[in-house]
Amino acid sequence: MAKSRQHYSSQDSSLSPTAGRSREWDGPLRWTEYLGPDMTSPMTSRSSRYMNSDGQVQSSGVGSHKGLNMQWVGQLIDVADGLMAKMYRLNQILDYPDPIAHAFSEAFWKSGVFPNHPRICILLSKKFPEHFSKLQLERVDKPALDALSDSAEVHLQSLEPWVQLLLDLMAFREQALRLILDLSSTVITLLPHQNSLILHAFMDLFCSFVRVNLFSEKLPRKMMLQVYNLLHAMSRNDRDCDFYHRLVQFIDSYDPPLKGLQEDLNFVSPRIGEVLEAVGPIIFLSTDTRKLRNEGFLSPYHPRYPDILTNSAHPMRAQDLANVTAYREWVLLGYLVCPDELLRVTSIDIALVVLKENLILTLFRDEYVMLHEDYQLYVLPRILESKKMAKSGRTKQKEADLEYSVAKQVEKMISEVHEQALVSCDAIHRERRILLKQEIGRMVLFFTDQPSLLAPNIQMVFSALALAQCEVIWYFQHVGITSSKSKGARVVPVDIDPNDPTIGFLLDGMDHLCCLVRKYIAAIRGYALSYLSSCAGRIRFLLGTPGMVALDLDATLKTLFQQIVQHLENIPKPQGENISAITCDLSDFRKDWLSILMIVTSARSSINIRHLEKATVSTGKEGLLSEGNAAYNWSRCVDELESQLSKHGSLKKLYFYHQHLTAVFRNTMFGPEGRPQHCCAWLGVASSFPECASAIVPEEVTKIGRDAVLYVESLIESIMGGLEGLINILDSEGGFGALEMQLLPEQAAFYLNNASRVSSASARSPKGAVGYPLPGQESYPENNNSIKMLEAAMQRLTNLCSVLNDMEPICVLNHVFVLREYMRECILGNFRRRLLAVLKTDNDLQRPSILESLIRRHMNIVHLAEQHISMDLTQGIREVLLSETFSGPVSSLHLFDKPAEQHSGSATEVVCNWYIENIVKDMSGAGILFTPMHKCFKSTRPVGGYFAESVTDLGELQAFVRIFGGYGVDRLDRMMKEHTAALLNCIDTSLRSNRELLEAVAGSMHSGDRIEREACLKQIVDLETMIGFCIEAGQALAFDNLLAEAAGAVLEEGAPLIYSLLAGVVKHIPEEMPEKREIRRLRGVANSVALAGDHDSEWVRSILEEVGGANDGSWSLLPYLFATFMTSNIWNTTGFNVDTGGFNNNIHCLARCISAVVAGSEHVRLAREHHQRQVLSNGHAGDSLDPDIRVSAEASIKSAMQLFVKFSATIVLESWNEANRSHLVAKLIFLDQLCEISPYLPRSSLEAHVPYAILRSIYSQYYTNTPLMPLALLSASPRHSPAVSLAHASPIVRHPRGDSTPQYSVNDSGYFKGSSSHSQEHLYEAESGNLRGAENRHRNVRRSGPLDYSSSRKVKYPEGSATGSTGPSPLPRFAVSRSGPISYK
Repeated sequence: MAKSRQHYSSQDSSLSPTAGRSREWDGPLRWTEYLGPDMTSPMTSRSSRYMNSDGQVQSSGVGSHKGLNMQWVGQLIDVADGLMAKMYRLNQILDYPDPIAHAFSEAFWKSGVFPNHPRICILLSKKFPEHFSKLQLERVDKPALDALSDSAEVHLQSLEPWVQLLLDLMAFREQALRLILDLSSTVITLLPHQNSLILHAFMDLFCSFVRVNLFSEKLPRKMMLQVYNLLHAMSRNDRDCDFYHRLVQFIDSYDPPLKGLQEDLNFVSPRIGEVLEAVGPIIFLSTDTRKLRNEGFLSPYHPRYPDILTNSAHPMRAQDLANVTAYREWVLLGYLVCPDELLRVTSIDIALVVLKENLILTLFRDEYVMLHEDYQLYVLPRILESKKMAKSGRTKQKEADLEYSVAKQVEKMISEVHEQALVSCDAIHRERRILLKQEIGRMVLFFTDQPSLLAPNIQMVFSALALAQCEVIWYFQHVGITSSKSKGARVVPVDIDPNDPTIGFLLDGMDHLCCLVRKYIAAIRGYALSYLSSCAGRIRFLLGTPGMVALDLDATLKTLFQQIVQHLENIPKPQGENISAITCDLSDFRKDWLSILMIVTSARSSINIRHLEKATVSTGKEGLLSEGNAAYNWSRCVDELESQLSKHGSLKKLYFYHQHLTAVFRNTMFGPEGRPQHCCAWLGVASSFPECASAIVPEEVTKIGRDAVLYVESLIESIMGGLEGLINILDSEGGFGALEMQLLPEQAAFYLNNASRVSSASARSPKGAVGYPLPGQESYPENNNSIKMLEAAMQRLTNLCSVLNDMEPICVLNHVFVLREYMRECILGNFRRRLLAVLKTDNDLQRPSILESLIRRHMNIVHLAEQHISMDLTQGIREVLLSETFSGPVSSLHLFDKPAEQHSGSATEVVCNWYIENIVKDMSGAGILFTPMHKCFKSTRPVGGYFAESVTDLGELQAFVRIFGGYGVDRLDRMMKEHTAALLNCIDTSLRSNRELLEAVAGSMHSGDRIEREACLKQIVDLETMIGFCIEAGQALAFDNLLAEAAGAVLEEGAPLIYSLLAGVVKHIPEEMPEKREIRRLRGVANSVALAGDHDSEWVRSILEEVGGANDGSWSLLPYLFATFMTSNIWNTTGFNVDTGGFNNNIHCLARCISAVVAGSEHVRLAREHHQRQVLSNGHAGDSLDPDIRVSAEASIKSAMQLFVKFSATIVLESWNEANRSHLVAKLIFLDQLCEISPYLPRSSLEAHVPYAILRSIYSQYYTNTPLMPLALLSASPRHSPAVSLAHASPIVRHPRGDSTPQYSVNDSGYFKGSSSHSQEHLYEAESGNLRGAENRHRNVRRSGPLDYSSSRKVKYPEGSATGSTGPSPLPRFAVSRSGPISYK
């Protein structure tokens, strides 16, 4: 059979009562599985307390007998823990069945322990103890029975280890009972002040025995035995298993367990009653919070005399308080299994106090039984029976009356205490938690300030830890408990407040106390060693007193006493600073002292405890036993201090309530009374969780360790969530946002408009008449609470950061949690999430300037936290911004070549995509127009939440550059290049597809064949589409130019030296053909910050070089293609707007596109031709520079541009007639704007085809007719067009002055050049929008001609001439030239 069966068969002799009595050591041998091969258990500290050394007790039979018993006590307690760990695991496997109600879940049958045949198994359980042969199982479920028979051996193997557990329970019952009886009958005294060591060992064994048997009721013991026996009979020829009948008797006698326990423990009942009466005073003291506080039992200084720093008023009582948790358990279990002891007069009050503050009786870990229900079911009947016997008068009348009276009181107490407990237990424990919170808080402060007093008061510290430990564990044991009242039989939930902040204070106080003890452990050890050294002399003196000499001790006791003195005298003396280096093992001393106690407390010994006390107490000092017990306790502070600290201060049991622990933490940590510093203690609890694992159940180690790690991770997640919450509270409109509130221009305008409509009373209201809060509103008294909330959030944030920064790493098994690192990741991760969240508003993209202010506000909060953290968070913020701007490989940051795959951060991607789709492409159809005068884009309706000008002016783009830096600019530039490259490809396609037609057009234009030209023009394909693409390309050029200007402004502000260096270098960049890689790179950098001169052509040139564009001969026809645009129908709907300096349908962007594409393509064409010449010459040309390269490039571009102007003007003027002249104005202004935009096209080139007088007349009428309001972009009829009176208004035909030829001064050029400083500074102050600019414009209209209609106009002067004037010139308007209206160079 299996190993367990072999184990059992080898131990059959130990199970028989006779064998057990004849050979006592047969018992320990069977528990090797629970104790390990070396006869020790995982809880060695407890066993070692009761073990005797092998060579200490030799000659005396009494001594050796007692020694073996005490060693066996410690081992049996460990065996009980092992048995309960196995039962706990079985309960988990079986999904917590209810064997009393025969309720079994689906998981129970699928667990693999029992055969999945419920009808047979449940019937066997219900009919226990009847034998299966009498139940006619074939009638119940014949198929199941046959299936059982077929697989009997398999089921037998799976059930066997758990039946072995039943055998172990039976053996444990026999051996534990025998040991309890032995101790009870031989130990003279079991009072705490006389024999506390043996008392604790005895009561620990007693309680373990009761718990094991109460826990066994939760197992399906009857089903296990009956099913196992059935399977055994099926596989062994209908023969019952050997132990069947003994187990039936055992299970039946313990069904229910309390019945068997009351019968088995009846013989020790009087001793238990004595013990419980003796511990009553300490229990009463522990419940009297007023007395504990007023008399300072937990205070290191006297409460009434605080100057006295040592409180020695109650040293023993304070020490006893450390055991009060055990005393309460003794009372609950003792009166439950020994109910007759409740009939003692003093027992009623003791039981009442403990029962009133508890609802459950914890058996093992988180398994419990309902306390009051069991008292009513199993204790009350015994009391009623005693009451009945007393009433019948079977004893003497006087005693019968007393017994009857006491029984009646006990009956009343048990009947009523349940109701009292339901109502008051939580209030009792809450009051106790508040007391401990205050006392431990004071204790921590005191010992931090006076660490030298920690060692003398170490027992008081242990008491405080033990009381706090008890209260914390009680709280979590009772969370979620429901209790049924006995009378109404209804379930009542126990009202435990899950938001109780005292739990955090207690955990924090315990953690601080434990840290203090560990910090000053050397001082405590030194104090204990000093005490033991002085104790050696006192014990030697007491042994030499006449009383002790007269006792005539036997050899064994004499030897033991001498060894005790030798142990104490051999203790090393602490000297100087080397206390921590002293290693001292006092376990032999404790074993010898325990041996002495075993002998002198035995009824069989000739010298007992009373003899020793009488012989030594006459000296007027402490008796011998008192000195020895004190030395025993202090010796544990030398080499077992950590285990004592673990015993009193460990909260490892909270593992079994870690779900409740997490919930309470979340409810209290960030509540009104929560303290950030408490999170250290909540996390530190997890370090002890793995200690709960039992070596008996190996899989527990892994499970508990994993749960502990998950608990810590869950708490850290909550802490970091709270940290994020605090940051986000501050970084909100109700937080720092309320302190820096400013009205947007739209809001201010709304206020002004509203103020004119509402009454003066409401206008004076501090809250304003509309929904926007006014700046400064936080100063009003009604807003005090919000400011206080803000201050509290700041305080809590700084405290939390400081605490997390200073917290030691949390170690759980092999996992180490460093909270500082979590905090850093949390703050940076929260910043990234906030950044991505505020990128877009409810409607659409957030304005970059607002986004920048929000980022700065968040960074201010991060800087506030950074002052309390020893790490550089600012660097982390920069890394986040960099990663959101550029997320490619680091190597790509240093390469100027285009990477194979362009990477970018998500934030940059969002913003750049928005700009491309909504501004450049205008996919939303918002009517995006570029306004050259204001250097921004405008829209006829909002794009998302804002009009286009709110997100495209230079200030907004500068904010974009400051946020996302150069990588953000590069990404947006790259996206626009990709978009423009696609548009240029469309131009290339159009050139190729229309090549023959364009060649015919070119020929007809040169030959002057108008009919052929018009015929060819009509055949050109997709002309309107091509114009749309070119306008879109012009928009991209305009937007990139704005972006470059913004980048340049930010660079100049942030790195002026680099900016000035670039500005100086770019003037001296040599013109090469083809350009070297470094030159091209430098030119590209300068162009990206608007320092390269002609930005547009350089940008198009770089695009064409990247994509290999303009590589076809058809590109030589580009001017003719652009000239054909003049025949488009788009001009019929085109009108000029003086307020924007552009056209209503963005046709002015077409001029940008034409200028840039012609110039860029010519540069690329010339570079390619130069390269081909080098190839054809086999490289003999060398690297010598051609001085005429620049001249030839400019000449080529000028030639192409002039060709375009010539033929465009020809088409425009020839297409004009009296019936349709509205498009003429737009086309003429368009050609004039092209001359202004292109650096290669002087205005004089247009003068040859379109007299400037015509243009001046057009501009004069535009500026005269609409001084302060937007022009009607289209004339309703030709009569209202400015072109109606061209012949009459022309300066050539008719001029206001007397001269027949208009004369212009060179110094007066500021009057006529649109980008002159005069016009920028005095006429069109578009950004401020003030009325003065409008008045100037109105006043100077007759002198200014084509005043500032494009704010991007360049200013060029001939060599040696004066600069443009900044104001009106005193010189005559026509003074120099007689060749035309004006001279343009």
